[in-house]
Amino acid sequence: MEKKRLGVALCGSYCTYEKLFAALEPLAERYELIPIMSENAAETDTRFGTAAGHIRRLMELTGRRVVTTVAEAEPLGPKEPMDALLIAPCTGNTLAKLAHGVTDSAVTMAAKAHLRNGRPLVVAFSTNDGLSASAENIGRLLNRRHYYFVPFGQDDPEQKPCSLQADFSLLGETVAAALAGRQLQPLLR
Repeated sequence: MEKKRLGVALCGSYCTYEKLFAALEPLAERYELIPIMSENAAETDTRFGTAAGHIRRLMELTGRRVVTTVAEAEPLGPKEPMDALLIAPCTGNTLAKLAHGVTDSAVTMAAKAHLRNGRPLVVAFSTNDGLSASAENIGRLLNRRHYYFVPFGQDDPEQKPCSLQADFSLLGETVAAALAGRQLQPLLR
């Protein structure tokens, strides 16, 4: 049986990459993973690792070259369609772009190209301003057709009272539910 194609698009929020890669390993057994990274994610070294190291790890996991430009991402809709697209981690910046139709990165172009096919887009956000500046954008996307969210909650209410983060251990369940046309519940954890 042929595996379904799952796009996996990484934005910043580098502190979540370890959780993300751990959650992607079992998904690699179930799906053909199509790796995508925003230009910033593909070029920025942080205290959580180097860009080259993250790209290498993603290539080893997927067996494919990582899409890192708008031009490379555009064919993922019309010519190389995916069954679902997972944006994880999705930063507040990318949430805003999705909510307002801005297409200026490999990730937002992949989303735009993918959504034209009417297939599920799964968002696993991680943003320090989820309960402040990004709240409106989360609200805009919650009711948008074909958008599904990985359940989320506050990741550090004492030190970062406005911060929200997806529960990365639920990526697989959320993708499966989205492919069946339903939102995994409860959404707030």
